[in-house]
Amino acid sequence: MDTMATELSIPLQAFLHYLAQQRRLSSHTVLNYQRDCQQLVVFCQQNAFTDWQQLKPADIRLFAAQLHRNGLAARSIHRMLSAVRSFYRYLLNEGLVDHNPAQSVQAPKAEKRLPKTLDVDQMNALLDSTVTDTFVGCRDRAMMELFYSSGLRLAELAALDLRDIDFAQQLVHVVAGKGDKDRILPIGNKAIEALKVWLDKRDQSGLYQQQALFTTQQGRRLGVRSIQKRLAFWGKKHGISEHVHPHRLRHAFASHMLESSSDLRAVQELLGHSDISTTQVYTHLDFQHLAKVYDAAHPRAKKRS
Repeated sequence: MDTMATELSIPLQAFLHYLAQQRRLSSHTVLNYQRDCQQLVVFCQQNAFTDWQQLKPADIRLFAAQLHRNGLAARSIHRMLSAVRSFYRYLLNEGLVDHNPAQSVQAPKAEKRLPKTLDVDQMNALLDSTVTDTFVGCRDRAMMELFYSSGLRLAELAALDLRDIDFAQQLVHVVAGKGDKDRILPIGNKAIEALKVWLDKRDQSGLYQQQALFTTQQGRRLGVRSIQKRLAFWGKKHGISEHVHPHRLRHAFASHMLESSSDLRAVQELLGHSDISTTQVYTHLDFQHLAKVYDAAHPRAKKRS
């Protein structure tokens, strides 16, 4: 090993040993740190850096830009820079450097992936075809109706108690959202009907004293993992090719509400988003549909007969 590689690799090996022995990180995590930091070692060798103290923020930005040009995804660059920042914090604590050049360097912004959703026909098929002549069928139909009706998060639905449902006003009181912010949300007629059928079935099973809204047949509150499994089961049963999970029903709620109303602020409130930019990801509309609307409505787009 040449002198340059030794000067760079010895502190890195000490850092990896620290992660494994003192931080008690898994071997898989340590290997990821090693792989990410090794990329910086290669960059240093290519640019004749022989000591970690020599790197400046501009060098780290050049490193990130080089990774981006080589086709590395923004999320991967973000992870790599995080590893480099951690490495430099270790070097600072050990007195091997006097600054952290990666501290203020930001990765390229990752493109926001549009959430996959179910169209209206798929949602109707999923909900209308779910068998409701059993305990489990009634419960699962009510859960899916409520997810789609009110746009709930998985944790929010799992935490609901009977007292959180106001059947007279057709409202649900949600507490367990992000940041524990209370929300009062409307419940549609179909969901109200499904909830009533479910509670009748539950009462017939002798579970009328249970406080949790959704329970197992043994009377225990239904957990988030079980809810995920039940939705996946019904998705497969109805031949939906995309994996059906609770957040996909929330996506469907948001997308369909926006497509019908175009009221971004109202949907933001319903979803419980503190930042409207989070809601804006749902504003994707089918371009062909927009083109048809444009062709039909714009005076200069219409073809002369």
